Amino acid sequence: MDTLAVVFEQPETLSVRRLPLLPPADEDVVVAIRWSGISTGTERLLYTGTMPPFPGLGYPLVPGYEAVGTIVQAGPASGRTEGQLVFIAGSKGFEGARGLFGGQAARVVVPGARTVPITDAVGEKGTLFALAATAYHALGVGQRPLPDLIIGHGALGRLIARLTLVLGGAAPTVWEINPVRMGGATGYRVVHPDDDQGTTYQCIQEVSGANGLIDTLVSRLKPRGTIVLAGFYHEPVSFVFPPAFLREATFTVAAQWAPGDLVAVAELANSGKLDLDGLITHRQDASEADRAYVTAFTDPDCVKMILDWSAAA
Repeated sequence: MDTLAVVFEQPETLSVRRLPLLPPADEDVVVAIRWSGISTGTERLLYTGTMPPFPGLGYPLVPGYEAVGTIVQAGPASGRTEGQLVFIAGSKGFEGARGLFGGQAARVVVPGARTVPITDAVGEKGTLFALAATAYHALGVGQRPLPDLIIGHGALGRLIARLTLVLGGAAPTVWEINPVRMGGATGYRVVHPDDDQGTTYQCIQEVSGANGLIDTLVSRLKPRGTIVLAGFYHEPVSFVFPPAFLREATFTVAAQWAPGDLVAVAELANSGKLDLDGLITHRQDASEADRAYVTAFTDPDCVKMILDWSAAA
């Protein structure tokens, strides 16, 4: 068994080619992928070769961890059945390329326990589950207040704002400096920082990944407020100490989502409580992945790009 897959041959070199798949074990399922999302964070780092070293990193590799497909073969110990629509956060069952993270392929082999069933109504929007789980993890539900200020109105910022409302929080303010991304708010306001003078906030979620913002955010923090760093920063993050000292500021770093976060957002989305409409703005046939990646990485109009694998089935 083999599959068509997106392969990063080396940094800044992408191909779409066939790869052999490892035979499935009893606990595995074979999933025919219908849609997969392009991550402008992790996949950009893998594509440019700027991903910090970690075990297993190397080229060639199959990227992607935002895929939705139909189970076409279910092992007897997989806990799944054929015909189920599921989300998968990647796979590793390729020969001739590393699975980092292995979701950008027409067909994948993955343990059934690592799949998350989704409804037909969710469909292609299930590609947003990993990003939604990242947003849920950043919120730290039960550990800190829900945010009243979010920095950045990309896909992650929008999901954090929507989850804040779903979880019963007050409508947050979102700062955005790109006019193209000012629209798309539902139930909360998006403003340029220059137009939001004087307001102070208890919990600020910084998801833009932009450097040099911390001092500005500290200046808008209420006493004993919290700044959550939920973006990814390529350069050292620093701040002037005295203002943070005077406010007794708390800094929190939000990393990758945990399995419980994925389960939580899947339940919210499958039940219809979490609205994922309007976040997927671009679609491209998987055979034209090279064009899709350029658009996803460079076009400010692109909030979320997904690849359509239907022609590769």
